[in-house]
Amino acid sequence: MLTYLKELCGICGISGDETAVSDYLKEKISTMPDILEIRTDALGSLLVHKKGRTTPAHTLMIGAHMDEVGLIVTGIRPDGTLSLAAVGGVDADVVLGRCVMVGEQHLPGVIGSTPIHLLSGSARDEKPKMDALYADIGAKDADEAKQYAAPGDSIYFLGEYTELGGGRVASKAIDDRFGCAVMLKLLEGEIPYDTWFCFFVQEEIGLRGSRAATFAVNPDFALILEATTAADLDGVSGDAAVCRLGGGPVVSFMDRSTIYDKQLYRMAFEEAGQLGIPCQTKSRIAGGNDAGAVHISREGVRTLAISVPCRCLHSPSCVAQISDMEQILLLTERMMERMIEL
Repeated sequence: MLTYLKELCGICGISGDETAVSDYLKEKISTMPDILEIRTDALGSLLVHKKGRTTPAHTLMIGAHMDEVGLIVTGIRPDGTLSLAAVGGVDADVVLGRCVMVGEQHLPGVIGSTPIHLLSGSARDEKPKMDALYADIGAKDADEAKQYAAPGDSIYFLGEYTELGGGRVASKAIDDRFGCAVMLKLLEGEIPYDTWFCFFVQEEIGLRGSRAATFAVNPDFALILEATTAADLDGVSGDAAVCRLGGGPVVSFMDRSTIYDKQLYRMAFEEAGQLGIPCQTKSRIAGGNDAGAVHISREGVRTLAISVPCRCLHSPSCVAQISDMEQILLLTERMMERMIEL
């Protein structure tokens, strides 16, 4: 699974520009056993139907999103720098000064802003704003920049997959290439029931891919695999920490887009106990994921989300704990079997 994660995190694929991720997934899945169907819908989500030991009375879908947050070129300035906007929930102070890659050619660039010595006294104390940032690709003027970039080009974070101390890894795009890596690992082997594995697009800009894909698959049950914010840092107390690295899978009872199925929520903690692994919930009702679109599709879908706690989410350097990832794989395998039996 970690090999898949490393390879997936190295691929560029912001919302609306996930083709390279999808191509990688299709190449891997094409060699895996018992694949009944694999297709790409009109928005770009990849829908995979895998044969299990038994065909169940109800339909199960497991989902994760392929896209990552990033930036997009909105214009070319007279000095050859590129105006930009965020794609997804990206704070300007997270990207300022960062190395990036621009467009299909992955041109190297750096995110800059007005030099601090040119700012007024009050402006120096304010957080940078996205519309004040630019991407510098080294062009001498607008005419030269137009040879290499155009409005609509993607700007990708440069965040190499790195193993840290304490059994942790750092990389761009752990949200949610981690969920995709878990699904690839599950697709490798035998599964208990026929299951749809859906790799969604455009989660970061409004849960768009999952809305269309779920309508097509029409599941009775859904399990969403995600990454969620962990703020378990020095100086953060109480529910502000949300969840913690090393605390095991995060199973939410509620976030800003979903109230999760209570029976599935309790079952997840029971099964984690049976497996002898830790399990935690979010201490603050915050965030959201594809479950928000999935659970209200058609006549409604009984939905559960299992997330990996992740520091520095939506940045070029997300940090996650390997043990949490491994435990999520175990819990997902168990829940695949249990939830369809309800």
